[in-house]
Amino acid sequence: MVSINEADSAVINPRAEDIRSVSLTSAASEADFVDEASIGSEKGPIVNENIPVSQGQVHAARRRRTWFQTTFSHVLELFERPDPRNKLKNPIRLLKLTPRQAFTFSVACLGWMVDSLDFFCVTMTTTELAEAFGKEPSDITSAITVTLMLRPIGALLFGIIADRYGRRIPLIVNLSLFTVIELASGFAQNLETFIGLRAIYGILMGGEWGLGNSLAMEVLPVESRGIFSGILQMSYSVGNLVAAMLYYAVVPNLNWRALYWISIIPAAITIVMSLFLKESEAWKQSRHQQRNSAQTYYQVVIDMLKQHWIRCIYAVIFMAAMNFLSHGSQDLYPTFLKKQHGFSPAQATVGTVVGNLGAIVGGIFFGYISEYLGRRRTIVICAIIGACFVPLWILPNSFGVLLAGAFFIQVFVQGAWGVIPAYLAEISPDNFRATFPGLSYQLGNLISASASQIEATMGEKNPLPELRDGETVPNYGRVQGILIGIIFCCVLVLAVFGREEKGKRFEVKSKPVDDDDD
Repeated sequence: MVSINEADSAVINPRAEDIRSVSLTSAASEADFVDEASIGSEKGPIVNENIPVSQGQVHAARRRRTWFQTTFSHVLELFERPDPRNKLKNPIRLLKLTPRQAFTFSVACLGWMVDSLDFFCVTMTTTELAEAFGKEPSDITSAITVTLMLRPIGALLFGIIADRYGRRIPLIVNLSLFTVIELASGFAQNLETFIGLRAIYGILMGGEWGLGNSLAMEVLPVESRGIFSGILQMSYSVGNLVAAMLYYAVVPNLNWRALYWISIIPAAITIVMSLFLKESEAWKQSRHQQRNSAQTYYQVVIDMLKQHWIRCIYAVIFMAAMNFLSHGSQDLYPTFLKKQHGFSPAQATVGTVVGNLGAIVGGIFFGYISEYLGRRRTIVICAIIGACFVPLWILPNSFGVLLAGAFFIQVFVQGAWGVIPAYLAEISPDNFRATFPGLSYQLGNLISASASQIEATMGEKNPLPELRDGETVPNYGRVQGILIGIIFCCVLVLAVFGREEKGKRFEVKSKPVDDDDD
């Protein structure tokens, strides 16, 4: 056995009265080889005499403990009780905004709803497009794939422009181009032209979310950010509902082309409203600081990546999991109801509507609750409870019970999504609040674009044991259940290890920057 010299003993064995005055954690951080069970004893800590200890080992142990506490302290915070001083506020009071805040938020919501409306116009008219162009429905879905693949390009392009030159003008340009593409889609005479138009639309759709989200989150009151985050994200579900209603009102009475022409009306209204927007004080202050800095914009980007590269990677992975959760629980569900259970197209549409109603309820409710529980804790709760509803979502044979499952699964899937606009805005580096959320969202969307294709392929390769009318029946339900169960677990783990910056202020309390600095 190697003895411990007096200097080492002085470090490892401080006076007993000093030891009793500190916590177990701080005492353990002084030495890695202290018997923690004896820390509160009268004799002070006991050194394990069977292990040789040196001054370097003590400092190394201290550094390891400091690194662990610094790196993972936010994980432990997730399991602490919410701050009792943080009371759950009256939602009616949280919904009160100034005229400017309400107007800006309304434009952001309309922009995202309009994008969703046009996206789901394609999914609703797949059969009609295939007949018009003399193609198979699977050929038409390539337009959807192209749209999803090009969204990150739009997020990067419009995000950089918005962070440098403001959100208002890029948003107007985005919506104006979007309206032209939407109108032109109704005049397409062949599939190649239609796919080309949808490719441009994909770029525009990818840019709109980052623009609208940054503009809305920067003007909203900090304490109201959660509930309005849920409302903003659920504009996507509203767009889905509007597309379904327009489809059944327009296409049977006119044709599929009229659906695209009529859907530009809300887009045109949004463009007119966006002309009256003003830039946020948060962006003005950020831009003012950039102009007064000796660094160029590209140097700022490089510095941000050096400092926040882990956060950037985390955001993309997290958004990939969230998009897998959304697309995996929505895109193939109507097909699951029709193909596996034999329900009519009208019943499948009812299932879609009920699921979207659950999404709207969940997004707004959990967005509101996140102001009390925190963003990450809210997502964790949605992941745990949502996973419990997976069997109700896929196993019953009764249409009514399946509708209940569709409603509740979307309550928790979109409940987690309702937190995302606020969460991404809060963890964004200050000078990149348009680029960071939009690009991470759309890169995650790109990664998850194959969700419905994976479910369809695996379901067809693993059919139900019984035949229907002499044909095999794909087992979509089992594949959906396994995939969504796994994704819920991934979302839970990623949320636990994420950062919590709820309540982060986007602007400093100072004299407003003049509009000349725009």
